[in-house]
Amino acid sequence: MPKRDTRAPKAYKNLEFLNSLDARTLRILSEYLEPLQRFQNEGVQDTVVFFGSARIHSASQAKRRLRDAGKQLNQAKRKTAKLKREYALAQSGATLARYYEDAVELSRLMTKWSLGLSDDRRFLVCSGGGPGIMEAANRGAKKAGGPSVGLNISLPFEQSSNPYIPDELNFEFHYFFMRKLWFVYLAKAVVVFPGGFGTLDEMMEVLTLIQTLKVEKTMPIVVYGTEFWNDILNLDAMARWGVISHSDLDLFTFADSPKEAFTYLTTELERIYL
Repeated sequence: MPKRDTRAPKAYKNLEFLNSLDARTLRILSEYLEPLQRFQNEGVQDTVVFFGSARIHSASQAKRRLRDAGKQLNQAKRKTAKLKREYALAQSGATLARYYEDAVELSRLMTKWSLGLSDDRRFLVCSGGGPGIMEAANRGAKKAGGPSVGLNISLPFEQSSNPYIPDELNFEFHYFFMRKLWFVYLAKAVVVFPGGFGTLDEMMEVLTLIQTLKVEKTMPIVVYGTEFWNDILNLDAMARWGVISHSDLDLFTFADSPKEAFTYLTTELERIYL
């Protein structure tokens, strides 16, 4: 009769334990060490991070959505508030679509510039890995023939990896704060496109870290879309009320075209790091 193997499973192979509350520290550590190893293996030195809404679509998608919403509204016997609201949102989406196209072009320009540097894998475009502006950033890099990074986050809705990220640089995070760490840790510049709560959170965290000198490196920040951001935020009022310093307004610059943002970013990156 063969002898039964009575050895217990090793702790690090026990999936029930690894997914338990007691192993949370190990999961957090994994989201630091596994990306660190992959970035080292892939030779990624630093990044240019693109923040922006997951809900901004390409021009073709936005036009199709507006056409469908208009069709539904026109054909409806009763113009309900819901149909009118959906049409208004589709109109806004068609206006916002230019930012998707601009993100593609800016990413393409940055990646082409990066590929021309003597140092390999410098200033890779990095996004949140999902749809919308994130997709546009990775799409532009692929269009230029270069790699890019996607730092995705597991959410119950809306977020899945876009198809423009190479497998070796496609990451999936559970913890928001570990994802944010990797955004900031490798970043040498940041571009903030129009977005919602998540984009605001990311932008304000980066600005706070720089303002408080928790991030000591010089990091050019472009806030893209003056019309949108002036409608959403009144940072001049914050300075006027004294809750931030007037000098804090110098932590970022506005841009309204891919060429304008590209010129500013490359000039600053060359001055500071090259």
